Amino acid sequence: MKRRTFLKIGTAATVAAALGNRGTLAAAPGLPEASAGKLPRWRGFNLLEKFSSSGNKPFVERDFAWMAAWGFNFVRLPMDYRCWAKTPGAEFNESALRDIDQAVSWGKQYGIHVNLNFHRGPGYCVNPPKEASDLWSDPAIQEEFARHWGVFAKRYLGTPSRQLSFDLINEPPGIDGAKYAMALKPAIGAIRATDPQRLIIADGVSWGTKPVQELIPLGIAQSTRGYTPMEVSHYKASWIGGGDKFSTPVWPIPVGINSYLFGNGKPELKSPLTLQVQCSQATQFIVRVDHVSAEAELVVKADGAVVLQHLLKPGPGNGEWKKSSPNRWGGYDGEYDRDYEATIPAGTREIQIGVEKGDWLTFSSLRLNNTVMQATDHEWGRKQEAHVVNAQGARPLTMRNSCSKETLWDQNIKPWMELAAKGVGVHVGEWGVFNHTPHDVALAWMRDCLENWRTAGFGWAVWNFRGSFGVLDSERMDVTYENFQGHKLDRRMLELLREF
Repeated sequence: MKRRTFLKIGTAATVAAALGNRGTLAAAPGLPEASAGKLPRWRGFNLLEKFSSSGNKPFVERDFAWMAAWGFNFVRLPMDYRCWAKTPGAEFNESALRDIDQAVSWGKQYGIHVNLNFHRGPGYCVNPPKEASDLWSDPAIQEEFARHWGVFAKRYLGTPSRQLSFDLINEPPGIDGAKYAMALKPAIGAIRATDPQRLIIADGVSWGTKPVQELIPLGIAQSTRGYTPMEVSHYKASWIGGGDKFSTPVWPIPVGINSYLFGNGKPELKSPLTLQVQCSQATQFIVRVDHVSAEAELVVKADGAVVLQHLLKPGPGNGEWKKSSPNRWGGYDGEYDRDYEATIPAGTREIQIGVEKGDWLTFSSLRLNNTVMQATDHEWGRKQEAHVVNAQGARPLTMRNSCSKETLWDQNIKPWMELAAKGVGVHVGEWGVFNHTPHDVALAWMRDCLENWRTAGFGWAVWNFRGSFGVLDSERMDVTYENFQGHKLDRRMLELLREF
């Protein structure tokens, strides 16, 4: 009794502190009803205490209290099954399960919907290490995956879906929709055998980015992501391949130089990159090649005359590549990170860079004497364009944005709106900006995302509450933080989120 009294007093104080002089706390509204066909526009955060078995900490009541005080009503708990079972077939650890019980209870207490997610489930995780068995092809591990969800279904039987939902597995890869649906059916069956009314959600394929038509007959909702473009959301993120090579983000993103050059292996995409220049004297030109698929003949032309022609063909053992590995077609793919040079004759007005023969390559930068041009557009399948080069770099002949609020709507919202029109509930299970992106850029991008989702009627959850994507303790270098209960509060980001 004494402990409960202390918690209540402490929680009231934290709620008051959270609001400060910026508003008053009204009675917590009841959570809206939620169904697979129509999800509420939840807004909130992911809490990462059980994101990995290496952490496996209890959840924190203050997080729920602060979220409620600030007007949020949703938490997603991405969890590693090894927190409660050391191996797929092991008995469950009751202590770890009680931590999850406590989070569900706090959700009910503070008017916050709790979404349980297997970030790592038996048979699959988007992060290393890879699971020993494959959830998408192994019926035995599918049944084990179902057993885990069946335990949760029994444990929370009677908790209404407006308070609690199950998100089956985090970010499946780019697998076939029918294969994905088949793999999830045992888990859905295990849940419904105990609790037919439980709200079930599944992430889209291709790491949560693409809706899955084959899931519609199963009567479950779907979750998408809000990380596009990665050059903004994951600038300098160590776990993203090439994230350290992204240029400093801006938003919206103007059309930049695309990093792909396609050869005869992709005839529908083959096109040279054209640079309009004014070379009054002989000039050094450098292409920094990153990746080569199978083989690619790099050709540079100055006013139509070949000034560089070099076949890049990775293979076994040592070579001019830094690393090579066999590909599925019997050849090799190579990582080069190497410069290739040409001399551009005096008087040249046009430089063309292309792949004449072979499959494709990527490059990270071009250098014309002291002018460095970064390849900032990493979209696959975009044909090359013409750019005008001056001392400041390259700009496209036709000025337009390669990514903006409007392109996010067309590419990331419309497909999910079409899914919602078929009677499937949609929300954004993860989104946010890593702490190396300039703060003003991060906030401008976030506002455009939030406006799009509000128009679409989609709810959302920022990747974390405390940490490198969150409003607390994000360790951004360009933010003036507010001292809040021993934490560093990004007030500008918080108020932007509260606005939506």
